[in-house]
Amino acid sequence: MHFEILHTTDYRYEEPASEAYLEARLTPPARPSQRIAAHDLSFAPSGPTSSYLDYFGNPTLFYSMVKRHDHLLVSSRLVVETSRPELPAEALELTIGEARQIFSSARTDIFDYLRASPAVPTGGEAVAWSRRWLRSDATLRGALEALNGAIHREFRYDPGSTENSTPLAVIWKARAGVCQDFAHLMLSVLRTAGLPARYVCGYIETDPPQAGSRLLGAVATHAWVEVLVPGMDWVALDPTNEQWCGERHVAVSFGRDSADATPLRGTFKGCGGQAMAVKVLMKRTG
Repeated sequence: MHFEILHTTDYRYEEPASEAYLEARLTPPARPSQRIAAHDLSFAPSGPTSSYLDYFGNPTLFYSMVKRHDHLLVSSRLVVETSRPELPAEALELTIGEARQIFSSARTDIFDYLRASPAVPTGGEAVAWSRRWLRSDATLRGALEALNGAIHREFRYDPGSTENSTPLAVIWKARAGVCQDFAHLMLSVLRTAGLPARYVCGYIETDPPQAGSRLLGAVATHAWVEVLVPGMDWVALDPTNEQWCGERHVAVSFGRDSADATPLRGTFKGCGGQAMAVKVLMKRTG
């Protein structure tokens, strides 16, 4: 599939800001299942930028503005071609126990994706879920699909019910949230069970142009999970939509949780507050 994606973030200040600094993780990687045909990232007003790879390998653009300005617009224009990812069939037929044993010799390389993070604590309710859905004798394919389905069934997708800072303990109790929350839940269970997993931020085509299944997702970015399987391959699952990620998913950034993979993070200097409006337009072109 071919997509054109426009992602805009518009900051408006109550009073003109004298300085602003942003980190932008909006440059999607080339992957076997996604080819980047064109990408343009712009800031208005324009200012100096520098680029680097962050700790998790995300291309990051740092922007600074040291002149007075009353608004700041960040625009990311992307043309991408996607294909259905090929799942590593042999690895997915291994059991959870076999996978844990294989990864025991590579813990230093995958440590960050096994431990708890600020937004993804391990233990607690995740213990019972890991024992139920990620048994040692279950195959990776069957267990991952079962866990993905359980989160989809037992937690209600409810836009506006949570905020970025809502603790995972609240989500467990309320049994409701959005894609970010469902990804954090799944990560907590996976890591509690000793399986390395990471958070993915990207885009999803929610409404196909013709009759077809409608996917749940925000008008901004979407979130899902990638699990590392033996052979050091990442496989992606979307608990919000109870499916393996496919051609309608475009991955942009990765990390332990949403804070690591956030598209934009920064600060401004001024005497008033600010309002932020985010919009994503994703159009299928072929």
